[in-house]
Amino acid sequence: MLLPVPLLLSLLGLAAADPTVYFKEQFLDGDGWTERWIESKPKPDFGKFVLSSGKFYGDQEKDKGLQTSQDARFYALSARFEPFSNKGQTLVVQFTVKHEQDIDCGGGYVKLFPAGLDQTDMHRDSEYNIMFGPDICGPGTKKVHVIFNYKGKNVLINKDIRCKDDEFSHLYTLIVRPENTYEVKIDNSQVESGSLEDDWNFLPPKKIKDPDADKPEDWDDRTKIDDPTDSKPEDWDKLEHIPDPDAKKPEDSDEEMDGEWEPPVIQNPEYKGEWKPRQINNPEYKGIWNHPEIDNPEYSPDSNIYAYENFAVLGLHLWQVKSGTIFDNFLITNDEVYAEEFGNETWGVTKAAENFVSKKKKERLFSSSLLSAIRVVSSAYLRLLIFLPAILIPASASSSLAFRMMYSAYKLNKQGDNIQP
Repeated sequence: MLLPVPLLLSLLGLAAADPTVYFKEQFLDGDGWTERWIESKPKPDFGKFVLSSGKFYGDQEKDKGLQTSQDARFYALSARFEPFSNKGQTLVVQFTVKHEQDIDCGGGYVKLFPAGLDQTDMHRDSEYNIMFGPDICGPGTKKVHVIFNYKGKNVLINKDIRCKDDEFSHLYTLIVRPENTYEVKIDNSQVESGSLEDDWNFLPPKKIKDPDADKPEDWDDRTKIDDPTDSKPEDWDKLEHIPDPDAKKPEDSDEEMDGEWEPPVIQNPEYKGEWKPRQINNPEYKGIWNHPEIDNPEYSPDSNIYAYENFAVLGLHLWQVKSGTIFDNFLITNDEVYAEEFGNETWGVTKAAENFVSKKKKERLFSSSLLSAIRVVSSAYLRLLIFLPAILIPASASSSLAFRMMYSAYKLNKQGDNIQP
């Protein structure tokens, strides 16, 4: 049966609108990830990734991701996918990062490599296409890296994008569009956007200063000048320091031994400092001279800054001082809407649960610490009571009374020891 043309076009339109997912990893198949992710071998002491949902989570299984497990280590792990080019289409890179260890210094970014990468030899100098994600090192560095490799050179963004530095999971999204525009989102909210050409130094400037232009010799750009009618008062010049008029020569001063006595000097109260003529508006002022600009002969527009011949590997190559970061919910696609929906279905579901569980754990920890403190104080107090009767009760008093008091205090002390936090 032939379908009506409008219906056929509609179905074709829906098919064309389907998102293409180049890579997606949620670690939902237990140890299956070890078959997909390859460790780099150049350094024998690379840190180990483990599969974990961490100390708190929304769903213990669904929230499992790759967690750094060793302090003060480099990490190098990557996963390969079918190569693709983003030329003529949108590129979306997205993943979640959870610094539950209260990170002090370490990376939380990913690198996208071309197909030629040898995964077993991935290292800091391996050429990548894009590096994206948070990086923290002390209070001075808390940024989101967005670095593009352009003609063999890694080019950093000219803007400062602040990353999240708390202990919860956060969703990081980079969108690169064929119009040479970009957008960075954190937790599905835009934090930066603009033009690739404007916000990175990929290309030489469009305009340069005219090398043949010079400021005219008679160009006066002084806003103020000395008043030619002003003159220094005749009594202006005074010494800055003068002999102290109140000083007296000591009676025991010996000129033969000490030399000729000289009075100490003091600040001259009549000293006015260096004289300067008053300032007036410059009648010849022409304003600030702006160097004329011309078209830069070395500038050439590039409509394909955004495009790469191929992407084929997603890698985690980073350094961490304090381990514990969890990476999860990796996604590379060509569909912004799909990426946002995927983020809401993953990070969006777990964020509230993480906050709730973390709050409850902190409350239990506080209660446990408080109860432990009470137990220590109570135990010390009760132990003290054991010895008080022998100190406070006179020798003439009944020894049986002292014994009963000591035994009662002893039983109370044992009950206190059995209190569990």
